[in-house]
Amino acid sequence: MATCKIKRGDTVQVITGTNKGKQGKVVSVDRAGKKVVVEGVNLLTKHTKPSAGNPDGGITHQEGPIDISNVMYVHNGKPTRIGFKFNGDKKVRFAKSTGDVID
Repeated sequence: MATCKIKRGDTVQVITGTNKGKQGKVVSVDRAGKKVVVEGVNLLTKHTKPSAGNPDGGITHQEGPIDISNVMYVHNGKPTRIGFKFNGDKKVRFAKSTGDVID
């Protein structure tokens, strides 16, 4: 399985689909299914029954998963591709547009 270049907490921009151009922070990453959940993107409407935790029930909105190929990492306000390189003996991510080390 290939390494995943997007991590939880990264700021990403949607590059295709109905949410194209929206930016948000990655909430979770599903490496096996190659999906990410991004804050405020791909909002789904869920109808919930009344329960002990939610006595009123009703309609709630939550983020749905989006394919990892449809998002791009945002570095200095612009979307960029991510690469890997070795910094000494440690493998780090870097922004391909600027060459800056991300983490």
